[in-house]
Amino acid sequence: MLSDAHAARGYLLDLDGTLMSGRHLLAGARELLARLNGRFCIVSNDSEHTPGQLIARFNDLGIALAAGQVILAGTSALETIALRHPGARVMVLGSSPLRAYARRIGLVVDVPQVDVVLVARDRRFSYGKLAAAAEAVTGGAALYVACPDTSHPGANGQPVPEAGALAAALLACVGPVDHVVIGKPEPGMFLQGCRWLGIDPADGVMIGDNPLTDGAGAASVGLAFWQVMPGKLDLPAFADQQLEHA
Repeated sequence: MLSDAHAARGYLLDLDGTLMSGRHLLAGARELLARLNGRFCIVSNDSEHTPGQLIARFNDLGIALAAGQVILAGTSALETIALRHPGARVMVLGSSPLRAYARRIGLVVDVPQVDVVLVARDRRFSYGKLAAAAEAVTGGAALYVACPDTSHPGANGQPVPEAGALAAALLACVGPVDHVVIGKPEPGMFLQGCRWLGIDPADGVMIGDNPLTDGAGAASVGLAFWQVMPGKLDLPAFADQQLEHA
């Protein structure tokens, strides 16, 4: 943990519920990013989009982000699969951009026989997809889940279903099989963000709205955690001093 109010050298930022809702910046987000002056990395359980898509979205809003400055659960899961299962045949329960990303990093998708099932955020999730995934997993395919969240808050506060809800449906079918979870609160993306920033976790802060993912994950690697309310960015009283002087 940080020993004083001016010790932070870098910041990891949550996306949904902290900086954005859908395609819109939440109150205070633009000001926070300006004050951090590039000393931040966005770490999100988004398992639908690619970093390039999010960088383009921020660019459209007049906020420039660098390659590597956005770390997402969906693409991180695919990168982990590509590292552990080079050239694997993967059933991607996810978006078209996610499947295209899988192809770019050497994975084989959209084939009937698979080695790995990845559950991500899939707006076209169906009974047929659930049945196919259950058959693959019971047949020996490795199971990966990109983002354990069951939902995140939408623009009007309503729950937006996430990959964790789809994974729960699959696990209800196949039972408690071994599987790998990528995404907060698992430590991998927090450590990746710190590496990008060039800092030790003890010198950084995670800013997010969810203590069960942002907070627990930060604690697991030794990051300080500042919790904010969705859309308010009400940082602790000492945060203003730290942001001004770090």
